[in-house]
Amino acid sequence: MRAMTRNGGALSAILAACLLTGACGVPVDETPRDLGRPRPASGSNTPAPDGFGSAIERLYLVRDGSLVRAVRRVAAPPTPQQMLDGLLAGPTTAEQQDGLSSALSTMRIEGMTVIQRRATAAISEPLEQAVRSDEILAYGQIVCTLTSQGAEVGTVSFTRAGRPLGVPRGDGSLSTQPLTIADYASLLGP
Repeated sequence: MRAMTRNGGALSAILAACLLTGACGVPVDETPRDLGRPRPASGSNTPAPDGFGSAIERLYLVRDGSLVRAVRRVAAPPTPQQMLDGLLAGPTTAEQQDGLSSALSTMRIEGMTVIQRRATAAISEPLEQAVRSDEILAYGQIVCTLTSQGAEVGTVSFTRAGRPLGVPRGDGSLSTQPLTIADYASLLGP
């Protein structure tokens, strides 16, 4: 009987240790992951730490007068609004070190809607009345970024004060029609 009590005590101690370590606060992942990679914050469209993430966001930035695709790893597939927000935030430090910039510095976007795969961006009156030489690149950045994911946005239109806005295409011609990445093909760089 005494041996049974000792074994019962040891068994109780092992059981208690198992229960305590099971509830120690270590987070549980839904899927396997490399322990060397940090877990991205859920629902975030910011680049995941160290470039690791479960989804890809393609933004078009500017280098040497051309539109260049920058690929970012993010926690979840970005919505069109998150892609636009990421574009308006500008290049990351690493992207800047790689020579990338943005032509959107003076453009103000009041809002965006997406209906039947057409994104419509409402553009505010410019702060300065002079036409910028990189205006084509600015509109190209928006169109190429929003249509690069393919699933949610097929074309992009622009409005100002509720009216269609004529914006420059890659060849310099103005268009009030819905635009695609093909309208800026001549500006796409490597």
